[in-house]
Amino acid sequence: MSYGPDHREIFDLASEYVDKILTGSNPGELAVQQPRKFELIINERTAKALGLRVPQAVLARASEVIR
Repeated sequence: MSYGPDHREIFDLASEYVDKILTGSNPGELAVQQPRKFELIINERTAKALGLRVPQAVLARASEVIR
């Protein structure tokens, strides 16, 4: 299982910073932004290999399930 920020969103936030800096904003005055979207990825194949059973409710909430 992996739970963390959506990497695409992080790259989008970074590109917004670059755009603001290149258009003349002072980098020291830019606010720090945190990701708003998080992903839950479950590797069901590995869980089975370890003898673990992932509850159906957890699988339903996952952003991605690797089977």
